[in-house]
Amino acid sequence: MKIKTLFVLVSLLFTYFLQAQTIEGSWKGELEFQGMKLPLILNIKKNGSLYSSTMNSPKQGAKDIPVDKTDFANNELSFEQKMLGATYKGKLTDGKIEGTFSQNGMQLPLTFTPNTENGSGLNRPQTPKPPFNYDTEDVSFQNPTDKNTLAGTFAQPENFDKNKPILVLITGSGTQNRDEELFGHKPFAVIADDFAKKGIATLRLHDRGAGSSSKGSASDTSYNFATDINTAVGYLVSKGYKNIGLLGHSEGGMIAPIVAATNKNVKFLVLMAAPGTPVDQLLIQQNEKAGKLMGQSDLQTQQSRKVNSEIYGFIKNYSGNTYEKDLQQFLTKNFAGQLSEEAIQNIQRQTSSAWFRYFLKFNPDSYLSKIKIPVLALNGSLDFQVPAKENLEAISQSLKKAGNMNFKTEELPGLNHLFQEAKTGAFSEYADIEQTISPAAMDKMTDWIVKMKK
Repeated sequence: MKIKTLFVLVSLLFTYFLQAQTIEGSWKGELEFQGMKLPLILNIKKNGSLYSSTMNSPKQGAKDIPVDKTDFANNELSFEQKMLGATYKGKLTDGKIEGTFSQNGMQLPLTFTPNTENGSGLNRPQTPKPPFNYDTEDVSFQNPTDKNTLAGTFAQPENFDKNKPILVLITGSGTQNRDEELFGHKPFAVIADDFAKKGIATLRLHDRGAGSSSKGSASDTSYNFATDINTAVGYLVSKGYKNIGLLGHSEGGMIAPIVAATNKNVKFLVLMAAPGTPVDQLLIQQNEKAGKLMGQSDLQTQQSRKVNSEIYGFIKNYSGNTYEKDLQQFLTKNFAGQLSEEAIQNIQRQTSSAWFRYFLKFNPDSYLSKIKIPVLALNGSLDFQVPAKENLEAISQSLKKAGNMNFKTEELPGLNHLFQEAKTGAFSEYADIEQTISPAAMDKMTDWIVKMKK
């Protein structure tokens, strides 16, 4: 996914079952925020006198998010999810729970009722269903650099000629499975299916910590993930494949050039909504566009830009050894009165990971300017996460700097960050659109890939 933003409301889903006046089970609710409706589902269990719960977000494809603390006494429910900076307090009356959901200084009314529905209820007509008219095979191998196990799936035409194109698919930000599953969509499964039917093979992998791949570490960055993809390329070489390409979406479009810059077995790249500008600049622009789509005023947008710019600048230039302590002092000193204590704590949580700090400092030009192999870079015109015009132009300039004479960049009208046909490109549309990925986008890719001769 999908590139991460700092100051956009994280949508949550909660599930409970009401049994008489007990709180155990599954409950459903819906947050309304600036014109968006975000369903929530909460699952509550009781062990002795202690309660525990997990959250699901059907529209976002998020399942079993652990809740740190769950209490129920005198018909009053409260819970806290520290990583998301979210709390809830409500009272169970007449079979429903009425209360307030709080996150990052915002307070929103939220009522839960018994959840009797099964599944997400989301229609995804493009998701491939067996039997398939091509070969599939589950495989696993070890990354010799970080010693982690990677698992994934081949999809290739029957009697595949190993001189023809095969691509390793690289997911966006966050821990995702081999299908890059999000909001009930499975874009990489759809791409692999479409490619195989057109004579192109793929290998799609579970990220570290997803599916059958082993868990990563807290110190993992995009560079560590690049070693996974480098290992996958080596695995394909060991199996006799000769014409290997990389397809990266969003952060995956950052990782692909990292690998290709040094691995001569990579013969071509397909970049989907890949960053081309320095990431700190990209995040500022992303936050602005997201705010406008969510109805922020020009004044709010300006204020957000100033706050974000200063915080990103501190993180990008930081070279000390006590980051969390120094960040807290910086935030408290510079934003007292502007940011609540809760908001400051949430910023600390979101920016303290090794992944985020590496990500924020990343400049795609460092690797794109070394790429001389064929490149296809696509963006949707409605992409607010990686805006098309600025990033495609930056990619083009970097490739020209490399002396690359064989690349193509194209802005696809009416498509969002997920390459769905959209109306505005807003985050709120991702789950509501039934289409997983535009057939026009897939045709653009396959028409270009089939011309990649060994």
